[in-house]
Amino acid sequence: MTLGPLDFGILWPALVAGLLVLVTHVPLGAQVLDRGIVFIDLAIAQIAALGVIAADAIGLPEHGLAVQAAAVGAALLGAALLTWTERRVARYQEALIGVLFVLAACAGILLLAHNPRGGEHLKDLLAGQILWVGPRQLLVLGAVTAVLALALALGWTRRLGAFGFYGAFAVAVTASVQLVGVYLVFTSLIVPALATLRWEGRKRLALAYGVGALGYAVGLALSALWDLPSGPTIVCVLAILALVLSLKPQRA
Repeated sequence: MTLGPLDFGILWPALVAGLLVLVTHVPLGAQVLDRGIVFIDLAIAQIAALGVIAADAIGLPEHGLAVQAAAVGAALLGAALLTWTERRVARYQEALIGVLFVLAACAGILLLAHNPRGGEHLKDLLAGQILWVGPRQLLVLGAVTAVLALALALGWTRRLGAFGFYGAFAVAVTASVQLVGVYLVFTSLIVPALATLRWEGRKRLALAYGVGALGYAVGLALSALWDLPSGPTIVCVLAILALVLSLKPQRA
């Protein structure tokens, strides 16, 4: 079905992918702000992306199970390292997260240095290819999201302490970064949570989900209408919606 430049056959899978990402990233975003480690998602996402790049560098089939295992393994190693640093040098955890992000990003660039498609591959991992999400990818993301959402709702991650928190990030990010990219993963985590800081409880959660869902829907529509890259367009729309909501007077 099409309406002018809006091809709903392409847009609806992309929107579903975005909504699935929001299911886990919105509640995790609130925890990130509470802990004061805002860049954790960027670091874990970049480590997962490094796993994908490394798998590609040794010739593993693109989007295959081996690549997914490499991404999950890299992200979990990053989660384990951050768990260790939190226990021993918690005072400098935010700085160490930043260093880890830069190291993972630079390692990825070095691995792609002699790849003729390196620049394009790096761009795809950062900005994402949300418009090309397929049914199989949605099923995998949906299954991972259902398990993580249940674990978060039942408090299973809290029982594992710091590693439960970082491990949940590792799995959530790995499932989403190859579909929507590092930028959208970070924005989906931080922006809705940041926009709703003045609210609490279920109202805050509902508003955060609303901002996220509207941002994805409007961003995808605008990117199709104006022939713009979808990921960056959604990021900008989410930021604008969050700014509007944060400036809106709060009713008593």
